[in-house]
Amino acid sequence: MLRVAAGVLVDADGRVLLAERPPGKQLAGFREFPGGKLEAGESVVEALRRELREELAIDAEVIDPLPLIEVPWRHGDVELRLIAHRVRAWQGTPRSCEGQALDWHVPAQIDPAALAPADRHILHAVRLPRHYPVTPDVPADTPVANIQALLHAAVDAGETLLQLRLPTWPMEAVRELAAGCLPWLRAAGVSLLLNGDIEGALQLGIGVHLRAAQLAALSDRPLPQGQWVGASCHTLDELQKAQAIGADFVVLSPVKSTPTHPAAVTLGWVQLEQLISVTPLPVYALGGVGPDDLDCALASGAQGVAGIRAFWSHVSDR
Repeated sequence: MLRVAAGVLVDADGRVLLAERPPGKQLAGFREFPGGKLEAGESVVEALRRELREELAIDAEVIDPLPLIEVPWRHGDVELRLIAHRVRAWQGTPRSCEGQALDWHVPAQIDPAALAPADRHILHAVRLPRHYPVTPDVPADTPVANIQALLHAAVDAGETLLQLRLPTWPMEAVRELAAGCLPWLRAAGVSLLLNGDIEGALQLGIGVHLRAAQLAALSDRPLPQGQWVGASCHTLDELQKAQAIGADFVVLSPVKSTPTHPAAVTLGWVQLEQLISVTPLPVYALGGVGPDDLDCALASGAQGVAGIRAFWSHVSDR
């Protein structure tokens, strides 16, 4: 398998650097994150430092030790593993040493279709935060103001990706709640996903989180690009299906036992890492985990952690 290092250079304004693949190369004209193939005996970080020096004439000073994401990919007959690290500081000004066009972009404004296919998964990982809180299951007669206050507390705590999951509420009530919250959520830079409600997400122009049964029934991506599509997965087959329909990210569960399902068979950190290693999608660890488990999740290759109880108690404690 060919191993390729990719650098996500982040400047002081939060922009990332993209390079255009030059004429004559495969996928010419597509944008990609700069980097290149590992040479014999090189670590990923060593290869990335060398490639950035050769391509951009910079010396990378601060590179995150853990990958942002590893993307297993097949291009024709070639199997490769694209390993992306954030580069937070460097000496010199990036310039094109190999004739490729370079440009800086705000991640949220990048059209994924402009990127080489494998690099699109890196872009999703750049855009996604480390936490993915899911609202707690509350009775249908809970005042709307209480849920709004909960969402406000999450935003105040710095959360930027939230799933609205209220299974005992009427669907229209959930949509009305979401619509009322959208103006201030968007103003705060927060993305909201509806649990299982594809039609509601289409109407509101927001994301959807697919249940496993919904995922199994789909043959295509249910929302346009620019509206997050997440999916619940538990097996390798479900991960492959999520990739096939064009999901942006998944949650993989259960990692550990939970109070509501104490007897459930769990993945554990080792099996979680094994499953993450074979999917190009960003993966959130779910099930018995919370913010305190973030380091374990990142060490397993996850994008971050998702959950309910631990997150909302975490929000209220901050």
